[in-house]
Amino acid sequence: MGVVKIWNAMEVAEEARENPNLSSDIKSSSLTVDHSLSLPHMKPRIIELCKDLFKEWSELDDSRFAVDTVSGGITNLLLKASVKEESGNDVSVTVRLYGPNTEYVINRERELQAIKYLSAAGFGAKLLGVFGNGMVQSFINARTLVESDMRKPKLAAEIAKQLRKFHEVEIPGSKEPQLWNDISKFFEKASVLEFDDSEKQRMHKMISFKEIHDEIVELKELTGLLNAPVVFAHNDLLCGNLMVNDEEEKLYLIDFEYGSYNYRGFDIGNHFNEYAGYDCDYSLYPNKDEQYHFFRHYLQPDNPLEVPDKDLEALYVESNTYMLASHLYWALWGIIQAKMSPIDFDYLGYFFLRYNEYKRQKEKSFLLAQSFLSGSGTM
Repeated sequence: MGVVKIWNAMEVAEEARENPNLSSDIKSSSLTVDHSLSLPHMKPRIIELCKDLFKEWSELDDSRFAVDTVSGGITNLLLKASVKEESGNDVSVTVRLYGPNTEYVINRERELQAIKYLSAAGFGAKLLGVFGNGMVQSFINARTLVESDMRKPKLAAEIAKQLRKFHEVEIPGSKEPQLWNDISKFFEKASVLEFDDSEKQRMHKMISFKEIHDEIVELKELTGLLNAPVVFAHNDLLCGNLMVNDEEEKLYLIDFEYGSYNYRGFDIGNHFNEYAGYDCDYSLYPNKDEQYHFFRHYLQPDNPLEVPDKDLEALYVESNTYMLASHLYWALWGIIQAKMSPIDFDYLGYFFLRYNEYKRQKEKSFLLAQSFLSGSGTM
């Protein structure tokens, strides 16, 4: 097993000022905030952090600050910190606390390098500061989507348009797609884990890593034949990473932790898998008509009804083949999180849900791709 570089959030915070890919106005602090604290106990620490990062707030009385929870995902905690400035202005920022040990699956350096360019292109919130185990960003006045929102035709069309723009952002550095590199790293880590918890260890022993390895090799070979375009992908486009201001009808893509150069079909297939939500109800996976609606607005945002059938067919095959890779990716991720994350979530159960769905969909998706590649058969 090769040495895998683990990016320590504290190191990243301390190096941020010297990072040429980050603008000089991004503040940094070496403070950390304990993810496990209750909100009342966390509040003084958040206030201290805000005062340390933003010197104009350093002398303000603590009573001028308010801290509220925005959302808590299965890897992150989002907080809203508000302050009434001396001028009477009310200013809010978003404080994102990284989940403990998430650096085992997230390359924080890659994330920070990308944020500046994505922010300049109008995506997500502006990065204002980094600290020992998180970042502070401008506050977005919008609500987080729920699973059922993603299948609403109007919102699905807007997500498709925004994703197309996202995929056109140029991020400096290597343009090598990271999917199989990341899956390989996840596989190496997941396959050798030992659990203190006897029930988790028993479940880990039930997993055939030889079978998973063979599946990875077979799927990598098949997807390689599709020549999918490589784009800077979000890679985690679930409802929790989409926000909408209903009054302004403005959609926001947020949280670029898993962002990297990757295959277009993976980003789209992964998004379709997320229609199922954390409960993994794959009966909610979009049907062909719903997918074609998405593809039309993705491929030709200005003229969605003029997309040629052959382009729709090609993207349908691409997305529904890479959809399988999304199941493998997050299944292996789940095993690592089961060991590393203190968050109360059944990550090993999540592995089995994702891997079993992979096996359930494999034959259909392989036949679809093989039929398309041979030029025979109809969709």
